[in-house]
Amino acid sequence: MSNPDDAKAVLAEVADGIMTITLNRPDRGNAWNGPMAWEYFALLEQAARASDVRAIIVTGAGKAFCVGGDGEKLAVMAETGDTKPAAAQPYWFPLSIGKPIIAAINGACFGIGLQQALVSDIRFASEDAKFSTAYARRGLVAEMGMSWLLPRLVGTGHAMDLLISARLVRAAEAERMGLINRVVAAGDLLAEARAYAKQLVDHCAPRSMRAIKEQCFRDLTNSFFDGFARSETLLNEAFGHADFKEGMRSWQEGRAPAFPALPDELALLDLKA
Repeated sequence: MSNPDDAKAVLAEVADGIMTITLNRPDRGNAWNGPMAWEYFALLEQAARASDVRAIIVTGAGKAFCVGGDGEKLAVMAETGDTKPAAAQPYWFPLSIGKPIIAAINGACFGIGLQQALVSDIRFASEDAKFSTAYARRGLVAEMGMSWLLPRLVGTGHAMDLLISARLVRAAEAERMGLINRVVAAGDLLAEARAYAKQLVDHCAPRSMRAIKEQCFRDLTNSFFDGFARSETLLNEAFGHADFKEGMRSWQEGRAPAFPALPDELALLDLKA
């Protein structure tokens, strides 16, 4: 899925069971464009299927996480009405990745950049990060599922405020309203995100993390009783799995668990099924 016209729009490295993906257009504030979308989603799928990857971190190069859609592309769209999608995958694709995604938000996080941060599972932000939905100030609407995501994360009142005003929100306020999980010193952001991801790699069963991610997103649109019933079924299945036996043995023996990698057939979640 790479694009020869912009082959370095996204970088990736794997170490200690973690793939770190870096949006890499720092001279443009990591503004989102077609090559970035293609490469980012391709790397996510690669991480989902890689046996040596158990957690994913996404961050931005330079001083921004992602300032939103590329201004030049948006200007062309405004003039021509060309709205063809920038990527082969839907913009909710990160939700379907069967491994935890941690957004390490290192600066400006606006528009589609905020949307992609919100379809990550955990959000860490540097103390100088800032957020804006941006849409209302560009004559747009709550795009890419934001009207579904934000109320569930921060409540209707905060969501309406963020979407209708498109005002700038600093990291401390974002943490208070639940938009992000944790604020850390700018110089410690990646180290904190990696330490968290390493805890997942070392102590959590890949199959369990996948199942929990699927449960949470499915149950957002189910009744409590449907979710409860499904959790009982999944729990009974988990009791019979080798991961449960290893989890109990490692706990009783006071050692780190040796959970197997997620099999390829479980790499992606089918959330629409």
